[in-house]
Amino acid sequence: MADDAAETGPTRTRRRRRQEVSVPGYASGADAPLRATADALERARNARSVVLVEGISDQIAVETLAGLQARDLAKEGVAVVPIGGAQSVAKFLARFGPAGVGLRVSGLCDAAEARHFCRALARSGHTQPETRSDLEREGFFVCDRDLEDELIRAVGPDAIEAILAEERDLTAFRTLQKQAAWRDAGFVDQFRRFLGAGARRKLRNAGLFVGALDLDRQPRPLRDVLSRAWLYG
Repeated sequence: MADDAAETGPTRTRRRRRQEVSVPGYASGADAPLRATADALERARNARSVVLVEGISDQIAVETLAGLQARDLAKEGVAVVPIGGAQSVAKFLARFGPAGVGLRVSGLCDAAEARHFCRALARSGHTQPETRSDLEREGFFVCDRDLEDELIRAVGPDAIEAILAEERDLTAFRTLQKQAAWRDAGFVDQFRRFLGAGARRKLRNAGLFVGALDLDRQPRPLRDVLSRAWLYG
């Protein structure tokens, strides 16, 4: 591989951008969701319990919290599986649940997808959940609106801006806040838009936000899904 001094300016820029979207230990690039799921399914071959999450940022949050609690998911037989969106949950429940290999299954779901998860659980051989409490008894914990939103509210604007300053992203966020389309929006909506504008931001901040919170201030669905997974494991 050529060293940096031998690369042209545009080549160095493209290489730097590829590095920026990566989070150590996690898939990156255009095919990241597919590779992340494939890697997790391989780990699940030796697991007793699986935690189903929608995407890689959720996986990072769950695994970061496990690390903060000094737990080793692999040794404890727990695999966190990003499923690539809520509409895929039925396929994974069929694979891992009572009608499949019979692993203990838990997971996170967004508030808007709760009814879909209830139906998918019923079709896969689980007891039909009717309420959020029923879902939790089946091991699935609902985030308002989603885990990203839960983390933003838990960390709060001041701490988020401190993290952005450390990551050299605060100036870019200020620029978005000044845009006409976002000037009058609330902080949470502004920041959600900011995260959505860059793949690196969403993935990196998932771990940074979990790391910024004391254990007792982590979003309840995140804490509870790990507790359920370890109970199963």
